[in-house]
Amino acid sequence: MRLSFAALVAGLLCGGSAHADTLVDHVRGLTLNAAGNVERFNGIVIDREGRVAQLLHEDDPRPTRLDFAADGHGAVLLPGLIDAHAHVMGVGIAALTLDLSDTTSLAQAQGKIRAYAAQFPGRPWIIGRGWNQELWKLGRFPTAAELDVAVDDRPVWLERVDGHAGWANSKALAAAGVTAATKDPSGGRIERLPAAPSKVRGKAPAAAGRPAGVLVDGAMALVAKIVPPPRPEDRDAALAKAQELFLSRGVTAAADMGTSIEDWQTMRRAGDEMRLKMRVMAYGDGIANTVLIGGPGPTPWLYGDRLRLNGVKLYLDGALGSRGAWLKAPYADAATSGLPFLTETQLKNLMSRAAMDHFQVAVHAIGDAANATLLSAIEDVAQTYQGDRRWRIEHAQIVDPADIPRFGRNGIIASMQPIHQTSDRIMAEARLGPNRLNGAYAWASMLRVGARVAFGSDAPVEVSDPFAGMAAAITRQGADGQPAGGWQPQEKLTRTQALAAYTTGAAFAGFAEGKLGQLRPGWQADFVLVDADPMTDSPEKIRQARVLQTWVAGKPVWESGKK
Repeated sequence: MRLSFAALVAGLLCGGSAHADTLVDHVRGLTLNAAGNVERFNGIVIDREGRVAQLLHEDDPRPTRLDFAADGHGAVLLPGLIDAHAHVMGVGIAALTLDLSDTTSLAQAQGKIRAYAAQFPGRPWIIGRGWNQELWKLGRFPTAAELDVAVDDRPVWLERVDGHAGWANSKALAAAGVTAATKDPSGGRIERLPAAPSKVRGKAPAAAGRPAGVLVDGAMALVAKIVPPPRPEDRDAALAKAQELFLSRGVTAAADMGTSIEDWQTMRRAGDEMRLKMRVMAYGDGIANTVLIGGPGPTPWLYGDRLRLNGVKLYLDGALGSRGAWLKAPYADAATSGLPFLTETQLKNLMSRAAMDHFQVAVHAIGDAANATLLSAIEDVAQTYQGDRRWRIEHAQIVDPADIPRFGRNGIIASMQPIHQTSDRIMAEARLGPNRLNGAYAWASMLRVGARVAFGSDAPVEVSDPFAGMAAAITRQGADGQPAGGWQPQEKLTRTQALAAYTTGAAFAGFAEGKLGQLRPGWQADFVLVDADPMTDSPEKIRQARVLQTWVAGKPVWESGKK
């Protein structure tokens, strides 16, 4: 029986857990083969277990004994794309709370906050994220007083776009007990107002050190710890929304960086109730959550290879935008070198604790000092914990060129986000100055020295859009085509390298090779149908690629135009 896509979707989604043999034909299929080269095909056969049975080429006979068949009408068929660094629950929660990522001025943000508070008068707190003072062209952080202008009758807490700073109004600061006497915590900073000059000779300035309203990195917990947590039903709704957003972009699997026990239980509930559509490779938020989730080690794959705890996520420094990234020399635009969260000894102790139970270690390192310190820690710890460890360095944004060859040793994974380069370009130039950019977002250099590169988005910091990421990777240009010729163009990737970073590279980074990342017999039939070919179409068309359908385990789980 030969069905339309719509009928096939209805038939497979309404069916039971057993799969039928399925043919998707008349597609422009491509995958990377075992040698890493592009293989073309125009039909795919899926077995009853939801795995690839056969890739069909032009002259191959089509199977005749099928339960379902669909005509792809010439759509491009790619392996399911993998986001190697995302915050799955964060994506859903951000979508269901106040989102300031589209604001371009402080006044616009204030108006949006005010309108949101009016829309939800019964909420005891207003929470959200996405603000970016760089886009607002403030030249500074916003203040509590400026947030009070929008909402002053209840606490407000808004995370910066990168998640490394929070903006509180006066009610929130008061509720948290953050005052001029509050000391900066380790690995954090309270932005403070300048002291008001005293009108009385010999008297100390008034309000010296009063909190200005923004708390950076480790200081965020001072307010965040008193924000009412989401209820289980809120988390369930957030996961459902997150899956919709990932699948709509062709992302069939994601590495969840910083999974809490509450996040894990939300995913388990979804799996138990057959609501877990995408695949998640989880990395626990610190040692405590990792051990609480995994116990003596990584979990097995659960729910038909849809969920696994791989390892632990650690943080070594902050972000470039909030000047928390740890640099070897001071910022070009501020008298600070950033914030190390851990000493090298503390870092190695945490890495060893994880490695002794075979948890994979993934460490956030953005600044060049953080990357150098982490590389030294890996070189030391790897002497004791040998074998296939796949030490992950998350972001690796700013690296001293002298340290780049060290990424080619000890099986290191450089887990990077190409869309950060286009978003951060102007800000990075301001933060670093013109003479410290050669090791910034250095994707091609990482590959040249033998590192394995995996690409992600850091969603919800950025939209999880691998097509925009591929376009950025091959051009080093933003959606506006700037700068001409690409930024630091020596770091451009080939089209094949860019696709690999979102498929085979991301799968390998998460110990999912043999299951995900390629379309090969016996591997999971995860694929996406799109209207653009990343190997032949223009970067502009790739960036604007429209996902038509997303399939996981041989079943359509998302279709354009359908809820």
